[in-house]
Amino acid sequence: MTASTPALYRRTPVYLALCLAMAVAAPIHAQDAGAQGNNAASGPSAVDNASADGAANNPKTLNGVQVSASTAVSSIAITQGSTIATQPQSIIGSTYIQQNVPPTGDYSDVAAIAPSVYTVTPNGAGLMEASVVAIRGFQDGQYNVTFDGIPWMDSNDFTHHSTSYFTNQETGSVVVDRGPGTASTLGNATFGGTISVESISPQAKFNVNPYISFGSWDTAIEGARIDTGSFTSSGTTAVINLQNGESDGYLTYAGQRRQSVFAKVVQPLGENTTLTFAGMWNKLNQYVPLGTTKAEMAQYGVNYGLNNDPTSQDYYRYNQDKINTNMGYIGLHSEFSGWTIDNKTYTYGYNHFGFNGLDPNGETPNGTAYDANNVPGQHMRNTNRSWGDIFRLGKDLGPGEVRTGVWYDHQDDLRWQYEFDDTLDTYNPVANPGASTPALAAADRRMNDSLVTIQPFVEYQWNITDNAYLVGGAKYNYFKRNIDAPVNQKTGTPLTYSKDWNATLPSLAFHYAFSPNWTAYAQWAKGYLAPNLNLFYVPNPVVSDSAIQPEKTTNIQLGSTWSSDRLTLSGDIYKINFNNFVQSHKVAGVTEFYNGGGVHYKGVELEGAYMLGGGFSVYANGSLNRAIQTTDNQWNANTPHKTAALGFIYSSGPIYASLVDKFVGKTYYTANAEDDTPIGGYAVANFAASYTFDPHISDVKDFKIGFQINNLFNNTTINYLAGVTGQDNTPLYFTIPARNFNFTVSADLF
Repeated sequence: MTASTPALYRRTPVYLALCLAMAVAAPIHAQDAGAQGNNAASGPSAVDNASADGAANNPKTLNGVQVSASTAVSSIAITQGSTIATQPQSIIGSTYIQQNVPPTGDYSDVAAIAPSVYTVTPNGAGLMEASVVAIRGFQDGQYNVTFDGIPWMDSNDFTHHSTSYFTNQETGSVVVDRGPGTASTLGNATFGGTISVESISPQAKFNVNPYISFGSWDTAIEGARIDTGSFTSSGTTAVINLQNGESDGYLTYAGQRRQSVFAKVVQPLGENTTLTFAGMWNKLNQYVPLGTTKAEMAQYGVNYGLNNDPTSQDYYRYNQDKINTNMGYIGLHSEFSGWTIDNKTYTYGYNHFGFNGLDPNGETPNGTAYDANNVPGQHMRNTNRSWGDIFRLGKDLGPGEVRTGVWYDHQDDLRWQYEFDDTLDTYNPVANPGASTPALAAADRRMNDSLVTIQPFVEYQWNITDNAYLVGGAKYNYFKRNIDAPVNQKTGTPLTYSKDWNATLPSLAFHYAFSPNWTAYAQWAKGYLAPNLNLFYVPNPVVSDSAIQPEKTTNIQLGSTWSSDRLTLSGDIYKINFNNFVQSHKVAGVTEFYNGGGVHYKGVELEGAYMLGGGFSVYANGSLNRAIQTTDNQWNANTPHKTAALGFIYSSGPIYASLVDKFVGKTYYTANAEDDTPIGGYAVANFAASYTFDPHISDVKDFKIGFQINNLFNNTTINYLAGVTGQDNTPLYFTIPARNFNFTVSADLF
């Protein structure tokens, strides 16, 4: 039995916001009905190019997402390659996101279907941060994630919080780029690829789309999307999405509540320039299990996570996250006389208060400085704020185009953690006994750090013939860390220190079109991963830093894409040499870091969709992946040796239905020196269906009913090693969430 998140039923603020939005929308609807001409249309999505008619006022995206030719099959393909890409790329459009991904999901649940992608969501889609999102074996923190072209991350290790930003309803498309890109690909972790998340864009006509969803584990989603349509003579359009969600989750006592607001305004400035304003706010409360031992699974069930015993370190109220995030940007795109200008000025913030028992589901006995039976725990805070700007400039020059620009980002972080007596809800002064205050005596870390990134680039696209072009360029990466820690992590001693690194990353790509439907590419590129903040978690970082070089890759990739009216097919082969792997060892009891060895990656990837006729289509993808560590010739952890997907789709008029199965091959996790744990392979099948109809009700244009069954065959095998317990290093695991369903109703009003 699971517990509901406190305040799950206090929905009044969200309902009030929805009412206000509806009230504001009414006069905009009146303006939209009478507006004539000069309307700004929705910009091209990743799978649907806008027509050339009226293109002057189309909102422009600023991140250069590759698009494919618009064909009949492209509208139903779950993923598809791009006919103009210069590296392997899977485009996932809005049809799959809205029809197949659970309404609680996030970008990681969308990307999971792509070839070579492996994800673990232990509590159900979007109901806890994804434990694994790996691409070809590159782990979170080793690749970029961008929102509307803006790289975002935690600066300490470049990882991402999958549930803390855009919701499924605020996502227009997701593109999985499996490579470092060209010189104009920006970010601190380019060598593993990029997951590009594009937000929804305003529609050309006024519409209000309320939606409500119910599902397993007392899951409920309520929200509304309002599109203003064109409401000024210059063609201004806007969209806003307001959403509230709550669920008990699959794991015991792992409830979640999430609230989100997203808004975007697109303002044409003349015929060639577009100004975009966008912002989001997200609030998340989550009870967080850290994994379960096999003994606990046998005793309590495979979905055991936390309990409701206040004398236990597993007590759900001792293990929770409270996270607030926000993001906003102003974007400018202009094209004139052979020039193209893109600029985005942005900020995003993350504020996380975290609480956990000292050793949840482990063997560490109770006991604090106050009583041998009191429950020990930890309280932490991690907050950061980034400010940045991305400037891009393009100019037709000779037989091609020169492109240049620069990315600047400055992030400030505050991190602290204290030992706590959860029974008494007070500091547990065991970290630094004898310190002047209880807080200092309980402090594991108290840190302020900053990160500055500057990446200028230049590249040239040489159009050799009408069918062939070559893109070559280089990016310079400057990266500086600063830390001011009264109590440094790991050492517990003060540290004030700064260090900068730099690297030059060249790239070269060739693209050839055999016909308008068939293209191929070859890529050679250098990738880069900036050093982790944990290099500073030593008494004297000078010793380690003087010998550390940034981790790099050399990527060689060949691929081809075919796209006709009924068939889309893409394939690629890749070889990646990862070197300068940062490792650590102890010298006289002191931890020092060094570059040692690396990983050799290679593989083959395929994806395609075919329209059989009569509304029926078939989709498939697959990959063979190999990742071997150079130091010991061992298989790299978290790297399935293969992945595959097979789907059958029916889409005709108002009816949509699909059955999609994703297979993940065997992978290995090293729990401890005695336990190299193989997991997998396993497969999960999902079914989705929807029906859209006109209910013949005044002011209701369409009514849609949708139904999803996830994990249709109820496969609940272990799929992830979550870590080990604090005292005895007992492995902790997660399993695949059991069969579950979602039922969704939505309407298009006015």
